[in-house]
Amino acid sequence: MLHVVCAIIEQDVKVLITQRSSKMAQPLLWEFPGGKIDAGESETDALIWEIQEELNLLIVPQQRLTPVKHSYGSKTIELIPYTCTLQSGEIKLAEHNAYSWVSIDELLNYSWCPADVPIAEEFIRLKKH
Repeated sequence: MLHVVCAIIEQDVKVLITQRSSKMAQPLLWEFPGGKIDAGESETDALIWEIQEELNLLIVPQQRLTPVKHSYGSKTIELIPYTCTLQSGEIKLAEHNAYSWVSIDELLNYSWCPADVPIAEEFIRLKKH
């Protein structure tokens, strides 16, 4: 099982989502950005590092949401989401095809990686209450 963290980065009532490149697994699907946790690395350290590396952003993880286990055929991942605030930086895409800042109401209008769907749904429920 791969342990992966993802960031739900909020700014000005919008959320950052990223589109996977055509060369990645799950090509061109949308996701909350993040990456694998390396041995000995904490979830939040991994998340801060991955977002810095992939998007050139400095974030502050806030709240851990419910992890999602999902099988993508040959591999199973546990996707661990954190809500985050944006500290600084200007987006520079290192791996992704595109990014978008979207409102809560627009989130489910995108073609998501399957593991990200329950996370988007939980985040929407949290925000609506």
